Amino acid sequence: MLKKIRGYINKGFKFLYRNRGYFILALIAAIIILSAYEYYGQYFHELKNPKRIKKIVLSYGQYSVFAFLGLQVIQVIAFFIPGEVIQIAGGYIYGAFIGGLLTLLGITIGSAIVYIVSRAYGKPFIRKIISEKHFTFFDKLLRLGSIKYVVLLLYLIPGIPKDVLGYICGISDISFKDFIVYSTIGRIPGIFISAYFGSRMYSGHKGALIAIAVIMSLLFIVGVFKGEKIVKLMIKKEQ
Repeated sequence: MLKKIRGYINKGFKFLYRNRGYFILALIAAIIILSAYEYYGQYFHELKNPKRIKKIVLSYGQYSVFAFLGLQVIQVIAFFIPGEVIQIAGGYIYGAFIGGLLTLLGITIGSAIVYIVSRAYGKPFIRKIISEKHFTFFDKLLRLGSIKYVVLLLYLIPGIPKDVLGYICGISDISFKDFIVYSTIGRIPGIFISAYFGSRMYSGHKGALIAIAVIMSLLFIVGVFKGEKIVKLMIKKEQ
């Protein structure tokens, strides 16, 4: 009887091991679905307002920094969460420099997790969570030239869905080290501009903030509609 039970247990473990990718995929999907439910059901309005984000983060007291870092990591992994507002909130809560650094750290950690998960479970996994439009768009761009240079440009240009790009990079030819280095460098200008904006948004200096908002909005629109052409043009010049 004991031998039969052990046999069933061993078969169960072997089955779990052989299909571990599917179980982890199901677990990740469940986490994303639950996060989406919590996000849309409870925190949708809060995460669109820096003041409300500040209230949520500071409610953790001495652990507020870790709460903010965790929020940044989550918004990278669950790419449907609007990261720009959280970046602005970082500057509003901690100031332009510290807020920018914390945002950069949290986003880098989140990007590393995204890359590792994507690399581990490959293209079939990515096709299940990324739209075919984004997959085709980035897959084509990453093949245009030096992948390190292309990744740097894509993370530098506003309007490019960067958190989605992290999943695509995980199944590309770029190494983990190069991905972290070039994606982080590309994110720096946008993150610190957002943090500066957040640190000044309630200070009364409306003229400068309006100018920054207008410029960033225009750059974002250009990136959305002309990002692919800009990348191709820059690669041609480099070559």
